[in-house]
Amino acid sequence: MTSEIRQARLLDAGLAALLLAAMVAERIVSGHPAGIPLSVIIAGALYFRRTWPLASYLAGSAALSAEALFVQPSAISPYANLIGIYSLGLYATRNRALVGPPAILIGTVAYFWGETDILVPAGVLFSWLLAWGIGFGAARRREERDAARQSLQRQVADDERNRIAREVHDLIGHTVNVMLVQAGAARRVLDTDPAQSRELLIGLETAGRQALDELDQVLGLLRDAQPGLAELPSLTERLGQAGVRVDTTIEPGELSHTVDRSAYRIVQEALTNAVKHGRATTASVRVRRDGSELHIEVDDDGAGVPEGYSAGRGLLGITERATMLGGHVTHGPGPAGGFRVRAKLPAR
Repeated sequence: MTSEIRQARLLDAGLAALLLAAMVAERIVSGHPAGIPLSVIIAGALYFRRTWPLASYLAGSAALSAEALFVQPSAISPYANLIGIYSLGLYATRNRALVGPPAILIGTVAYFWGETDILVPAGVLFSWLLAWGIGFGAARRREERDAARQSLQRQVADDERNRIAREVHDLIGHTVNVMLVQAGAARRVLDTDPAQSRELLIGLETAGRQALDELDQVLGLLRDAQPGLAELPSLTERLGQAGVRVDTTIEPGELSHTVDRSAYRIVQEALTNAVKHGRATTASVRVRRDGSELHIEVDDDGAGVPEGYSAGRGLLGITERATMLGGHVTHGPGPAGGFRVRAKLPAR
């Protein structure tokens, strides 16, 4: 049992005991001790007003009606019933709480049976229905808040899954594509140039180890350990080992960690596309800061834009990254052929 549940039960026990003491004292003073058993039911039912709100209210209401019909009505019992009505609206499920209004009407008729003045029963009925309505409305608002919170939690979880998927794609996808290029190059020169083939295979082994390290970063969600623009030389070196020459001009200035990491991923994915889809042999990367904006431009000499071209997973990932930061991306044919990716990000 949690401390909150324990405190709630203690509160309800204290409330029930306090009302019971007041009703018993009233019965003794008024000379109607026969009503004490009914007082015990009315007050005792309030102890279960959170766990069994409908049963608690029905038991208290039945005892209240019996008290009015067969014993002298108490001045305190209706207030206990009022608490039970409010609790029914607040703590019962929607369907169970909807039993409240007809049950309240029946209870009112039984309590005022034989009453000739309609104004008093009407006023009591209104106050009881009002108490039920206040509890019912509060419960529905609470349900709406819980539903909104759960929806937000699901959205956050979906965003996190998408982020991890992008990280896996960006990290592992790039390295695996470089490994494929290296493996293909090694196969082509295996018979004619064993020394070069050996160097390519060593690079392939190194890239494989790096892929495992990068996978550990993603699975461990080591956000602070993820690479930024300072790691671009290592990236271009791996591409150089695979036979793709990359010229870089990097002037980023001071960037936030998120923008720095996202800029690296955008360049990495653009170069991966250049190798994988464009079969490029050279590429250029320019990153510069202009005031409050960071401009990224990646050009390659690959096959360019194919007929019926549409953005694939990599370019969609680039666009998502930029959009999340408040930036935007354009891509298409380069000025001298090949393919160009441009991204503009807020520097902070």
